[in-house]
Amino acid sequence: MTFDLAVTGGLVALAVSVLNLIAHIRTMMSQGEKKLDERLAKVETKLVEHDRRIQAVESEMKHLPDRDMAHRLELAVEKMSGRLDTMAETLKPIRATTERMNELLVEQAKK
Repeated sequence: MTFDLAVTGGLVALAVSVLNLIAHIRTMMSQGEKKLDERLAKVETKLVEHDRRIQAVESEMKHLPDRDMAHRLELAVEKMSGRLDTMAETLKPIRATTERMNELLVEQAKK
């Protein structure tokens, strides 16, 4: 069996061309991966930012009144409103007396 240099050279050139084609295809496909990696890095950054914001909101919400506390506050305000209404009723005679005294003083000042 004799090796013809032209045939061997052609086979080597064919093998190199196939390897070059495979490398080119791999490079083209990895460009998509690079874009995906960049997008993934951006998404991870956004996720970290959102996680921090959520943690801040959760920590602030711990200080806010819950449903039961809001209900108790409503009851206390209603109770205070009732007391103010009762106080207004009890102050009516004092107001009338004060107005009468003021009228008396005005009349005496006119004399």
